[in-house]
Amino acid sequence: MNYLAYASFAAIGAVVGALYFFILYRTVQMHAAGAAIARVLPLYLLRAAGAIAVFWTIAREGAIPLLLALAGFLVARYAAQYFVKRD
Repeated sequence: MNYLAYASFAAIGAVVGALYFFILYRTVQMHAAGAAIARVLPLYLLRAAGAIAVFWTIAREGAIPLLLALAGFLVARYAAQYFVKRD
């Protein structure tokens, strides 16, 4: 694999992380507003199933792509924490 392929795995991890934490943010807002569990549960399932599916697929490519995707996911986590603290 070349460096471009490695960078793409990190970028995929960052995008998955951004979507994951955005859905988490919406879920917390819905809980705080007192939404019914029937409206919140699909977000839980979407978040978990999406992350598992993407990381499972990347894991089939090898350990280095998986670690790079997880690093991108962590970058998205830090970015999400930064933006939530600003609110």
